[in-house]
Amino acid sequence: MQSIFWYGLAAVAEIGGCFAFWAWLRLGKSPFWVAPGIISLIVFAVALSQVNAALAGRTFAAYGGVYIAASLGWLWAVEGARPDRWDVVGSSICLIGAAVILWGPRTA
Repeated sequence: MQSIFWYGLAAVAEIGGCFAFWAWLRLGKSPFWVAPGIISLIVFAVALSQVNAALAGRTFAAYGGVYIAASLGWLWAVEGARPDRWDVVGSSICLIGAAVILWGPRTA
């Protein structure tokens, strides 16, 4: 279950870091938004490397589903746009896929 914590932290840090660049480049915010964005992206990389999995590729693949769900949470919490039912259905499918990738039985 520690993996869930690290995936959650990674998602919030990545989305926050990317949003800092979005705010600067797309929303006309100050370039000073970049510094905390870079720090947030460093936190993302460190958090993702803490997931208890033997292979980086499998860790990153499973993270994709978490990222999608967290992005929809960001959409709602920060940008004020409520995800619709198709967002929720798609995100659920991705989270199920992430769980299969991360916790599926392995023969080797």
